Amino acid sequence: MSVAVENAPAKTVVPSLLEISWTDPVTGYKGYLVIDRLVRGVCSGGLRMRKGCTLDEVRGLAQGMTLKEGLHYRPGARYVPLGGAKGGIDCDPHDPNMRAVLKRFLQSVSALVSAHWTLGEDLGVQQKLIDEIIAELGLESSVQAVYPLLEDRAAATERLSRAFEIEIDAVGLGELVGGLGVAESVLTALDALGRRREGSRVVIQGFGSMGGATARYLSQAGLLVVGISDANGVIVNPQGLDVEALLASRNSFGEIDREVLRPEDALVPRDQWLRIETDVLVPAAISYCITAENQHEIAASLIVEAANMPVLKEAEEMLLARGIPVVPDFVSNSATNAWWWWMLFGDIDADAQQSEAMIRREMSRIVSDMFVRSVRDGSSLRDAALAFTREQLLAIDAQYGTA
Repeated sequence: MSVAVENAPAKTVVPSLLEISWTDPVTGYKGYLVIDRLVRGVCSGGLRMRKGCTLDEVRGLAQGMTLKEGLHYRPGARYVPLGGAKGGIDCDPHDPNMRAVLKRFLQSVSALVSAHWTLGEDLGVQQKLIDEIIAELGLESSVQAVYPLLEDRAAATERLSRAFEIEIDAVGLGELVGGLGVAESVLTALDALGRRREGSRVVIQGFGSMGGATARYLSQAGLLVVGISDANGVIVNPQGLDVEALLASRNSFGEIDREVLRPEDALVPRDQWLRIETDVLVPAAISYCITAENQHEIAASLIVEAANMPVLKEAEEMLLARGIPVVPDFVSNSATNAWWWWMLFGDIDADAQQSEAMIRREMSRIVSDMFVRSVRDGSSLRDAALAFTREQLLAIDAQYGTA
């Protein structure tokens, strides 16, 4: 079991259960699969694709998935958390060979997908594409490894299928749940810090599934989304952006059509996103983007991580010294993973209201507990959450055992 995860790209010394390095025979691109641990023979974690992806990165992400799984363990619930895993491919998702590379990678690890690794979308890879390729390879589902653990497989898969058919204001429920969890983490953190929700400003880096949904729910809660960064730059408006119009205009890569911008919306270079005056900063795009060298540019007084590992360890220590708390990724962006399993195991039905209520309740409880522990122990939010999660993982080990 690997729980001593560091949010940095430096090589970790904590061993994983299984690590696979793959080379695409056609393009030479590299791919990786890391299984950090198994619970009842199964692990969970998404598959990402980005140029520059490394084994160290995927290893850290797999360890983070172990933490996310353990975080949501509740004795008596139908969902029993799984082990943690992650896949990654060093390829630009805009590359014309992208789909073929993805298919060859999944074909190479199909035996693990069949029996042990449940996967979903991550940075650069959409769930729809994963599902298409899984079907082409003759596999049942990207999560079929969990089927033997379900009491009623037919009912569970039908329930998940119905859930993915639900749309809320033209956006699929499956694309919204992760951002809802991040938004609830932001709201709970503001409450815990004694800060107001209404009128608080937020800047979001990334406008894909996670960043877009976070923007929607924070805007609905009365916060002003004053800055959004995508691959083409940063859109800013101190009075608040029209989030719904921007959502309607984005493409499959989360890039916003500049034609929908209003005259009062301004454009600034992409590397200026940290400097925008705001109360809350939500990095929701890439790992390792806040460093010791650029953290001094941050004007926000609260950071909530929506991307995986966006703040490097040294940068986080500097931010804490400046009085800027950081809500860690394995807490704030854990709702997508948990929602899949709540749905499949039957803790909730294919219903948007049930999904929202469960996510808000669980994320509010977890984030509130993290703040309480942090104050009680005089520790960072990350250390407080790690302490709680280690307790959870030990409880899982005691009841189910792990590999």
